[in-house]
Amino acid sequence: MTVTLPTAITLFRIALIPLFVLVFYLPFSWANVVATVIFAIASFSDWVDGYLARSMQLESSFGAFLDPVADKLMVVVVIVLLVEANPSIFVALPSIVIVAREISISALREWMAQLGASTTVKVSFIGKTKTVAQMLALGFMIFSEPLMGFPVFQIGLGIYYLAALLTLVSMVIYLRAAWPVINHHS
Repeated sequence: MTVTLPTAITLFRIALIPLFVLVFYLPFSWANVVATVIFAIASFSDWVDGYLARSMQLESSFGAFLDPVADKLMVVVVIVLLVEANPSIFVALPSIVIVAREISISALREWMAQLGASTTVKVSFIGKTKTVAQMLALGFMIFSEPLMGFPVFQIGLGIYYLAALLTLVSMVIYLRAAWPVINHHS
């Protein structure tokens, strides 16, 4: 198997996860800044690998499988670390919604693919908007310190709730699109 440039970028994103975890736990005042930069690079690389795969016509079934796995791994690791660092119901509730949706929709996509109906649950505009809100929120929450008087963590948490709401809306959209197939095979 030849590893294309987009797939190499996806593998790089996965390789950033242990580095992110290590930096997140470093006991230095600058650790949150570096962890935020690592997360931003990982988030941006998600857009870059998809853009390159489409524009250079380097889409592959392995890349199509690996890209969402890399995304989910990074997001879930960040969410777990943020909930641990901020143990409150206000951080835990949207985190549970987001993780539960990711698991549910991943399982739905896999099942739909087995039924030959994978195009039924393609990524929607709301799903992409949810991802942007989620990445922005998580980045703010990782940085967490006030910046020029702005309560960065609280702003991030507000965006996180928006991401959780968009998560639920996108899940409903995916389930409605898949319902005829689900109903037919149940």
